[in-house]
Amino acid sequence: MPARNVLNQIKERFEPSILRVDVPSDNRLFLYVTPGVVRDICNHVFRDLDARYVVSIGIDDRPYSGQFTVAHNFGFEREKVLSSILVNLPADDPVIDSISPAVPAANWAEREFRDLLGIEPVGCPSMKRLVLPDGWPEGVHPLRKDFSWDLKPAKFDENKVFAFDDPPEGCVVVPFGPFHPTLDEPAHFRLYVEGEIVRGCEYRGFMVHRGIEKLADTVLTYNEIPMMAERICGICGCVHSVAYAQAVEQAAAIEPPARARFIRTIMLELERLHSHLLWVGLANHILGFDTLFMQSFRMREPIMWLCERITGNRKTYGLCVIGGVRWDITPEIKDDINRILDQLEKEWIAAAKAVQGDRNLQKRTKGVGIADAALVKDLGLIGPIARASGVPQDCRRDFPYAAYDQVDFQVITQAGCDVWSRVLVRVLEVFESIRIIRQCLEKMPAGPIQLQLDDELPPGRIGLSSIEAPRGEAHHFVVTGEENRPRRWRVRAPTYQNLQGIPAMIKDQQLADMTISLGSIDPCFSCTDRLEILDIKSGDVRVYSQQEIVNMTRRV
Repeated sequence: MPARNVLNQIKERFEPSILRVDVPSDNRLFLYVTPGVVRDICNHVFRDLDARYVVSIGIDDRPYSGQFTVAHNFGFEREKVLSSILVNLPADDPVIDSISPAVPAANWAEREFRDLLGIEPVGCPSMKRLVLPDGWPEGVHPLRKDFSWDLKPAKFDENKVFAFDDPPEGCVVVPFGPFHPTLDEPAHFRLYVEGEIVRGCEYRGFMVHRGIEKLADTVLTYNEIPMMAERICGICGCVHSVAYAQAVEQAAAIEPPARARFIRTIMLELERLHSHLLWVGLANHILGFDTLFMQSFRMREPIMWLCERITGNRKTYGLCVIGGVRWDITPEIKDDINRILDQLEKEWIAAAKAVQGDRNLQKRTKGVGIADAALVKDLGLIGPIARASGVPQDCRRDFPYAAYDQVDFQVITQAGCDVWSRVLVRVLEVFESIRIIRQCLEKMPAGPIQLQLDDELPPGRIGLSSIEAPRGEAHHFVVTGEENRPRRWRVRAPTYQNLQGIPAMIKDQQLADMTISLGSIDPCFSCTDRLEILDIKSGDVRVYSQQEIVNMTRRV
């Protein structure tokens, strides 16, 4: 039993500090440990047992246990086990040793639970705000249960600004964002530049945090949340919907019908296809190869049509419910899928040859945006970033879900650790997605696509779900709850981890390479909810608030 094997390895050193163990299945492990050893245990798991860091989660469990809880999640890829190391903290003193000195990838997650829950990670290398706005009042933590989802805190300081680090000696500050021609969404990279060389970088994002996790545990129900999850990302909506549904199903010991699992797999791979085609096109556009940009978008359009044919929508599919899916794949749709895949495969062979043979692309991307295997390990970088660094990491194989254990595919890797290798990984993964979809269409059994669930889901159970999104692992953590909704839902999108690698990837690189280095992780930021208007005659600038924009839309 893989989970038991992992447990025994941890017990060899830390058995006296383990308070409770839950092993709900062969591939899930939950360890409750004493607060004083959490950093040592996480260091042992991360370094000695070579587990991959996934995310850390803060939980306000005071209404149920009178405590706060912190969960540090790790993936044991060789054993195919997802594990959570949990620590309970007193309600009046939620303080825990930071694991970031031992596990650098945990820095953002620890800063986040400090912001949103007021759990203090003692010894965290950076204690700057991550998620909350600059002017948010101190001591107010919106993910605590006693904070209403629609509360607007008093004493918000509109004039307070983020305290960036001072630039290194000899460097000037070049702001990249928050609004920039190559950024579709707001994010601020403060670049420290010496001549044309970037010597450092500081990131400030989360400018429009949408509060979806708060809505999930206060307003939405279990089967409404998949609709919200689809809107986390403009590309990977199906990924988040499936990841959430699987986390709830795993927590409640629900097994969807086999046909539903195959349909989820097909839709996930169609989503990967249109995402990779989009990214290859945009990457070539950034580099000036607009012919392939236009061809990629042309080839992508039939995939979007297929998604609409299956679900009624090009992007937000409304696919998942707890225990299955809403939409079936008919014989006619199966024929359409095979026809379009045949055409795409033929055209993509030519596109792949064009990319691989283009010397200008190679000159602009080889040796640029370096992220080696050591950086991948330390910062928890995932997806094509990891695979382009020779790290054969893929949740479809490492933690099989849906119907991926029923199909054969190759995990594409490259060894260059640079933007060029990331291009090649995505280009070649298109062929693997086509291969997976064809196998699913052949092997998909007949039968129902939903379970009939009449009983309430049991509260207080934890579910973990990792899905290989086009950008990398999307991880969802759920604690089931009362009133037909979860007590806690934590989403870790792939960009959340990969963005943390950008400062290292662009250090000592040309300033001109910033756009493609950032573009190579395929970043996805939150959408903005403010609007700035420039009067071209007077030069006056006005920033409209969200309410003013809403009022304008309601005018007759």
